[in-house]
Amino acid sequence: MIAAVHAEWTKFRTVRGWVIGLLIAAGVTMALGLGPSQSGSCNVSSCQPTLGPGGVAVTDSFYFVRRSLDGDGTITARVTGLTGRLPAFAGTQRPGNATRAGLMPWAKAGIIIKASTTEGSAYAAMMVTGANGVRMQYDYTGDIAGLPGRVSAASPRWLRLTRHGDTVTGYDSADGTRWTRVGTVRLPALPATAVQGGLFATSPQFASSMYGTSGADTAPTQDTGVLDHVGLAGHWAAGSWTGDDIGAAGGPAPGPSSGFRQAAGTFTVSGTGDIAPMVTGATGNGVTIAQTLIGTFAGLVGIVVVAAMFMTAEYRRGLIRTTLAAAPHRGRVLAAKAAVIGAVTFLTGLVSSAVVVVFGQRTLRASGVYLFPVTAFTEVRVIAGTAAVLALAAMLALALGTVLRRSAGAVTAAIVVIVLPYMFCVAAPVLPLGVQDWVLRLTPAAAFAVQATLPQYHQVTDIYAAQAGYFPLAPWAGLAVLAAWTAAALALALFLLRRRDA
Repeated sequence: MIAAVHAEWTKFRTVRGWVIGLLIAAGVTMALGLGPSQSGSCNVSSCQPTLGPGGVAVTDSFYFVRRSLDGDGTITARVTGLTGRLPAFAGTQRPGNATRAGLMPWAKAGIIIKASTTEGSAYAAMMVTGANGVRMQYDYTGDIAGLPGRVSAASPRWLRLTRHGDTVTGYDSADGTRWTRVGTVRLPALPATAVQGGLFATSPQFASSMYGTSGADTAPTQDTGVLDHVGLAGHWAAGSWTGDDIGAAGGPAPGPSSGFRQAAGTFTVSGTGDIAPMVTGATGNGVTIAQTLIGTFAGLVGIVVVAAMFMTAEYRRGLIRTTLAAAPHRGRVLAAKAAVIGAVTFLTGLVSSAVVVVFGQRTLRASGVYLFPVTAFTEVRVIAGTAAVLALAAMLALALGTVLRRSAGAVTAAIVVIVLPYMFCVAAPVLPLGVQDWVLRLTPAAAFAVQATLPQYHQVTDIYAAQAGYFPLAPWAGLAVLAAWTAAALALALFLLRRRDA
């Protein structure tokens, strides 16, 4: 086997066109990843989102009825109603500013303790939601479930937050007598004095998929919470309540405007926006490190051509007879070719991916573009995973070249099964979202999930499409799909190589 690998390696390195082809593929990958067009892929103003604790991009937009808390304290309130307004859609079109009654599943109203009124500041909140029961949420990404069910006058929810130093504990109750602790969180960014606390309401954007693809028409929504039995204990400032529209959110018209009314101890608070981690689906704010690997798509085409010709060139020139005569074990010949083309493409992809991921990030940041943060482990996974995608794609193209024996047919087949699904779902999505989901589960293009770095948050409703960096499969599961295709193609190639004449 070692002799067969050495022989195939000698063939590969002595054919100048194949070596140049790989170098061109690597060069294109790096040129596109490091070129000046990178900074133009995202408008700077829209790519500088609000940052929360830990540098996480967040949405922080809500109506806040507040008082100042200088030290420890507790706030309690009963929620007796939550209603809302949604944009009215006719098919995929929204007729002007028309609205209809309805609630977003993650519409929120309740009580909150927040470091300040500055967007992105630390907070903890107890809330009722449109369809997800009572929740305790904190610092944008944290979410703990409380009592289930929808709130109403007949089925109210009592909420309580207790602040002690930098620790906030949330409670809920169905009757205001028997309380259950929902969670306790530590907020290191909470100042000792001048903390803001009170009542709030907010409702996230509605995103309607246009033409069934990842494009979306978005519109603000609103909700209105009715709260009473508001009680304060501890070091709260005296005086009247102050209302602020945090994030300067504006709602649809006609419909309830953001604001609050206070009458006979009952507060009616209306708001629009969200307090949550930001995702890229409908908003397009920020980019991921996968943006630096945009050239992988072009480099893959060059690699597929070289890999297919690594086998088909022998058929075209009649050298396959000499090869099989010198190495009668045909399985070893195919395995040696697969090992050589897989190794050289993996190394080529590893170097080019490492260069563009490391230096491409610097290019984007220098252009003022916000990059969603990732860990060092995730960077390594993206770099090594991209190299593995290229290696497996090369071996798949080699197998197709063995099966079809013609360069044009093998290259076309590889492009159809690898490149076109990626293009129609990621690069230039034209397929309905539901179809995209299955294409990126079943075709070799599923392997590009190794470049995904963004988490999907269950508490954020959005269009989680591949174009925005979200894939239906986990990174290594997607790579396993391509590996399965490659293994099946190599098995078919081996079967036909043994049965057919050279």
